[in-house]
Amino acid sequence: MAPSADLSRLSARAKEAEDNVAAARTQAPEGLQETADRAREKSRQSAEEMRTRSAAATADAEARADTIQRSWNEHLANARERVDARKAHTEAQMAEREAKDAEDYAVLAVDLAYSAIEEAEYAVLDATLARLDADAAARVARD
Repeated sequence: MAPSADLSRLSARAKEAEDNVAAARTQAPEGLQETADRAREKSRQSAEEMRTRSAAATADAEARADTIQRSWNEHLANARERVDARKAHTEAQMAEREAKDAEDYAVLAVDLAYSAIEEAEYAVLDATLARLDADAAARVARD
C-alpha cells in the first residue's frame, strides 16, 4: 500500500475513533462496556497483525541482508581467487625464469668444463712435446 493511502486510512480510522468515543458518551454503562470490549479486541487483533507484519518485514529484511552478505562473500572469494591465480601465475613465471637461468648456467658450466678439458688436453700434449724436445736436446748435448 502506498504511503499516501496509509495516511488516508489513518485519517479515516482516527475520525472513526473520534466518532465512536463521541457516541459512547451517550451510551448506557452496559453498552459502553460492550463497546470498550470490542475496541479492546480490535486493538489486540491490530497489534497481532502488526506483530505478524513486523515479523514478516524483519524476515524479509534479514533475507535481503543474507543475500547481500552472500553476494559480498562471493565477490570477495572471486577477488581472492583472481589474486591467488595472478600470484600463482607470477610465481610460475618467476620459477620458469629461475629454471631457465639455472639451465643457462648449467650449459655455461658444461661449456667451460668442456673447454677446460680441451685446454688440459692441449696443455698435457704440449708438455709431452716439451718433454720430448727437452730430452732430445739433452741427448744432443751429451753426444
